[in-house]
Amino acid sequence: MSKRAAAWTLPLAAALTILVFPRISRAQYGPTTPLTDAQKKDWWLHHDKWDTPLPDKSVYVGMKSEPAPKRDLSGTWDGFTDGGTQPKGAKAFPDDGKHPDVPYTPAGKAARMANKPGEGEEQLPVAEVNDPVHSCNPLGFPRMDIFSLKAMAIVQTANKVIWLNQFYDVYRTIWTDGRELPKDPAPRYYGYSVGHWEDDYTLVVETVGMTDRTWLDNAGRPHTGDLRVEERFHRPSREILELTVTITDPKYYTKPWVAADKLTFHLLPADFDMGEMLCAPQEMEEYMKSVAEPVDGKK
Repeated sequence: MSKRAAAWTLPLAAALTILVFPRISRAQYGPTTPLTDAQKKDWWLHHDKWDTPLPDKSVYVGMKSEPAPKRDLSGTWDGFTDGGTQPKGAKAFPDDGKHPDVPYTPAGKAARMANKPGEGEEQLPVAEVNDPVHSCNPLGFPRMDIFSLKAMAIVQTANKVIWLNQFYDVYRTIWTDGRELPKDPAPRYYGYSVGHWEDDYTLVVETVGMTDRTWLDNAGRPHTGDLRVEERFHRPSREILELTVTITDPKYYTKPWVAADKLTFHLLPADFDMGEMLCAPQEMEEYMKSVAEPVDGKK
């Protein structure tokens, strides 16, 4: 195997080894024959009740649209089907040599070049990648938004929104009780988040206080401790939720940039069971021994 052939980033190519995945539907491996109306109905009514796989995309095609409930994002959502997996970096700025790059400052570009991703134009052989998640470190925020969305559950209470992310089994708390963001917070992997309703169907979330140990996306884009992230959750109908993510970090980027623009989530059945998708350190160790080290040309 050539070094280039093994230059896959860990959570994508090595996921079969180091992540404990639920069963994956056939839709996640590429285009399939669209389901008939009878098959769609059958899936919706008779899907697996444990470790439920995400459905074929055609399940959503032609679905009757109903009005969205006011000020309510609750439900279990499919973030995978319409582009939630972003292997070459943020969806609006993929690092594939075909699209414009993000607006780096000189310091930001230098920090980016110090990172060694397994994807994108600067991808490196797997043995040389220094992606923090290769050691089972947390994905961090906002990488959980702009890397590998699968199924997500959103739970609302009177004073907060809780987002449960299937990939890496991550949760976030978004406070909606009117509190202000902390002024000098101790760094967290997933930051400190507050939200307010801009209108009856749009929740705007501001997040600060992220540790600079994490990457923004799978292409190795960096950030400082001054990073500020805005998320706009817009629910145009009962069945659809849209997410827009904007990055602001003046030390590393000359202006704010949109990492994902109206990324579409689909509402899943209320009894959809999200299986575990965990990074297991002991399986990671085995992966490094069996895959990374054998293709390292220095060994």
